[in-house]
Amino acid sequence: MASQATRAVGVDIGGTGIKAGIVDLDAGRLISDRVKVATPRGAEPKDVLAAVREVLSVLAIEEDAIPLGVAFPAIVKHGRTLSAANVSDKWIGFEAEKFFQDGLGREIHFANDADVAGVAELRYGAAKDQPGLTILTTLGTGIGSALLYDGVLVPNSELGHVQRAKQGKDAEAYAAYSAMERDELSWEEWAERLQWYYSHIEFLFSPDLFVVGGGVSKHADQFLPLLDLRTPIVPAVHRNNAGIVGAAALALGTHPGLHDA
Repeated sequence: MASQATRAVGVDIGGTGIKAGIVDLDAGRLISDRVKVATPRGAEPKDVLAAVREVLSVLAIEEDAIPLGVAFPAIVKHGRTLSAANVSDKWIGFEAEKFFQDGLGREIHFANDADVAGVAELRYGAAKDQPGLTILTTLGTGIGSALLYDGVLVPNSELGHVQRAKQGKDAEAYAAYSAMERDELSWEEWAERLQWYYSHIEFLFSPDLFVVGGGVSKHADQFLPLLDLRTPIVPAVHRNNAGIVGAAALALGTHPGLHDA
């Protein structure tokens, strides 16, 4: 049974890359190499499925040897993707969980990518035993978010899509790490955009802790000290591996807030 497993495979599908690894579920750490391939151009379902098959083949996983969790950059309810952030619009209203299960020939557990990163930090990282409201954000191609209240995940928060009143654009178009790269911003210039974003989220939710994930979190010392917030803000323990670790942990099917998502 998945609930008795001591290891699982996590697959993290993102707008630019698809990553996977085998995770020790007791320690919450990778016990294999992290395998990564580029997300196929256009990120249509059949091409993403082929890329997932590729990373699993590199890991040499037997079909049903250990549980498998898959994280995806979309609102996910009852196995269906209801949005499409940085992937093909064909995912909107798509029965994604069944599609992956049929295509891989095995049962999977499927959820939003930022939510599973939240699960990783809740179970093994910066949000462990944290009371009150923790908001995890992932800064990458977009901005993902996970709301964690007293150890329970509130799924599909999508706080990267709050609107900037003057420009009428999503926050992630202005403040994601991809915006820093696109606009060739310095750390200080990017921090000004992050200041607006985190101040706005702080005003809306009055959280007890911010946790910042995504690949750029390994450079947290370059930008987090530049932010002036009432709320403590810390880098994610698992950084860019949080999606893999959380997806693997999700494969146990034991996380409050994700049972019906």
